[in-house]
This record gives sequence, structure tokens and C-alpha cells, in this order.
Amino acid sequence: MSRYSEKQRGTKETSIKAGINLDGEGNCSVDTGIGFFDHMLNLMGAHGMLDLIINAKGDLNVDCHHTVEDIGIVIGSCLKDALGDKKGIVRYGTAYVPMDETLVLVSLDISGRPYLVFDAEFTVDKLGGFDTEMVEEFFRALAFNAGITLHIKVMYGKNNHHMVEGIFKAFGRALREAVTIDDKIKGVMSTKGML
Repeated sequence: MSRYSEKQRGTKETSIKAGINLDGEGNCSVDTGIGFFDHMLNLMGAHGMLDLIINAKGDLNVDCHHTVEDIGIVIGSCLKDALGDKKGIVRYGTAYVPMDETLVLVSLDISGRPYLVFDAEFTVDKLGGFDTEMVEEFFRALAFNAGITLHIKVMYGKNNHHMVEGIFKAFGRALREAVTIDDKIKGVMSTKGML
């Protein structure tokens, strides 16, 4: 069973092509035009053992908002599609990731009920060409298009690069746990019989 999905999205602001393989080896090819964001997405893929392909062109002459948000939309849509009927998946995933002085928690539920709780405060506006406020916007777009409940919390930290890096790594690891197939699960992991 292949758990791969590829999607495209084009607007007057962005052109996005993305693919995700949930059963990959962490191989990533990412080009968003935003160096710091490329780095974060590569980390997410590597720590989530996701094969990730992203090629994006956006109106970066305006700012990074449309590009980052639309990539979140497309990755979320790919994730939802790749999960299919969700039969056999563990469903829940939680990861604590330390990054030097920073500790991050990400916990998620592939529930079909999109929600985001984001608890992180950054002390700089930008990291490279990436606006730090876009971390929350990216994960909101991803969660709502994937249909997952997602909690992100920076427990503590001082270095903004470490905080953001910890978030992307922890998300990858939590997602890897949640999408794992467990042969003991018959159907979906829900007493309702559906997710």
C-alpha cells in the first residue's frame, strides 16, 4: 500500500507543487525561495521519515506570508490524501524535542477534527527571510487542511532559531508516530468506527 500524495495549487499569489510519502526515508527536495523555511521543512521531513518534495514560487517581493501559508495548505491536503481511510494508524503522536536551551512539545491527533493550539512567543520578527509569526500560520494551514488536532508548545527557550527548529523537528517526530501502522488495530482507532 502506497501512502503517497502529490498536489498542486495555483493562485495569483503563489504556485505550489508538493508531494509527501508517509513511508519514506526522510529524503527531501525543498525549494520555497525562503532559505530558513527550506531548512525547517527539510528537518521536518528528516525527523518524520517523510519523503517530501516541495517546489514553490510566490510573491516574495511582498513578503513570505502567502508562500508559507499556501505551502501549509498543500502539505496538509497531501497528508490527508496520503492517509486515505486511516485504517490501522496509531492516530496519536507526541514528541518532546530538546534543542540546546530550548524544549518543545508537539502532540497531535489525526482525528478529522482540525484544531490548533499554538503556545510560543518569539522575540525577533524574522529569521533570515522568514517571518517568525508565520510558524503559527503554517501549522494552522497544515492542521486545518489535514484534519488534525495539533498542540504546539515551546516549554522554554531563548534562541528563536532553536525554538522554531524544535517545533518543526517535534512535529515531524509526532507525525511519524501517529501515522505508524499497527497490525493490532482493526479498522480505525476509534470507538465510533470512523475518523
